[in-house]
Amino acid sequence: MFINQFVDEGLGNSSFLIASEETGLAAVLDPQRDVDRYLQTAEGLGLRLVYSLDTHLHNDFISGSRELAAQAGVQVCASAEAELGFEHLPLQDNQVIQLGDLSFRVLTTPGHTPEHISFSLTEAGKKAPSALFTGGALMVGGAARTDLLGATQTEPLAHDLYRSIHHKLLHFPDDVAIYPTHGAGSFCAAPAVAERSTTIGRERAWNPLAKALDEVDFVRRALSDLPSYPAYFKHLRRINQSGPPLLGGVPPLKPLSPQAVAQAMAQSIAILDTRSPHEFTAGHTPTSFGIPLGAPLITWAGWVIPFGTPLILIADQPAQREEATRQLIRIGYDDLRGYLEGGLPAWEAAGLPVRRIPRVSVEELVRRLEKANAPLVLDVRFESEWRAGHIPGAIHIEAGRLTDEDLPALKDHPLVVHCGHSDRSTVGISLLERRGYKNLALLEGGMSAWRSAGYALAS
Repeated sequence: MFINQFVDEGLGNSSFLIASEETGLAAVLDPQRDVDRYLQTAEGLGLRLVYSLDTHLHNDFISGSRELAAQAGVQVCASAEAELGFEHLPLQDNQVIQLGDLSFRVLTTPGHTPEHISFSLTEAGKKAPSALFTGGALMVGGAARTDLLGATQTEPLAHDLYRSIHHKLLHFPDDVAIYPTHGAGSFCAAPAVAERSTTIGRERAWNPLAKALDEVDFVRRALSDLPSYPAYFKHLRRINQSGPPLLGGVPPLKPLSPQAVAQAMAQSIAILDTRSPHEFTAGHTPTSFGIPLGAPLITWAGWVIPFGTPLILIADQPAQREEATRQLIRIGYDDLRGYLEGGLPAWEAAGLPVRRIPRVSVEELVRRLEKANAPLVLDVRFESEWRAGHIPGAIHIEAGRLTDEDLPALKDHPLVVHCGHSDRSTVGISLLERRGYKNLALLEGGMSAWRSAGYALAS
């Protein structure tokens, strides 16, 4: 048995290449849309891909199963209750899929979504499975959230999740390995830790949901302290169900002159600047979305850019443009019109307008707060970070809510924006600029620099 894990740190998710070493037959589980990674790995190992397995209709990324079927001829396998709108093998509880000397058995495990299934993997000659692929039904230290399909389904799905975990998954032996799809960093997930795999025994001993006293206690735990999640989630379930458009590979971006980009901007095509916070604040095109590649782009683009918006990228290096393209197509942002050839230097050389944002140190901010016309400090971190400590007198609006939430300040009042470091501050500043705020600054180093300098915190 061979298991290769592909981790997307930006989404906090894993996909898996699973193969029989005896026969060379392989399957991919919960693949993302840029499937060349799986094809290249399989080819390099001399494996033949025959199946693509999906545990559920994903809210956070476009499934690569249909892409794998088109490019490699694999059979797509998914829950019958998913009611996919394209060719696939509909799976029922206890159905077995043979992969050479390996057997996948289907386990219906609703909770994270109504149609959710898991897969047990058993080697020939063994009675107990060696591994469980649990999607979001059971993960390291928790389980995936049940509130993504609306308030009316949140609590019923939490009860379903209780039965999936306590009546089914926890009945497996302690030494069975667990390979979840969702993990640390995923907004589909309730509490997560850094590890990407675990065992039944470990979760039985340490997982708060496994240790719940009863079903009522379980539901309370599952629904407490759920964070906000990106706006694009509401679109992807429908797309994954009907069938994502086929791309045939990672689409190349065409170079566009500064004049062509300026003309596109006049036609309401958005500019997405993926450069670092330092580069963005030093100079950027007006009204551009500033989302650093490592923010991660894949999360924040889907949070603040309206779904379906046509985009032109600003990214200086070919590798950066390719990585940005991969991240965007994974979440369904397919309308990519090209990139600014020559970057900001070419734009500025063409005499086109440039916006700049000053950066202030924590020491300078403290001095300015003691003077007349002191700036308003805006903290754009998540609610849990804010509650753990914040700058006295600051106001708090999560970056993802800055597209439409009003600030208690005039649009020309001095405003210093900060996050943990600089990435989300850049996102927030670009959104405020688009809304007409003019007197903006970025706090250098964010809350990390404030703490390091030893300044007081409010809670």
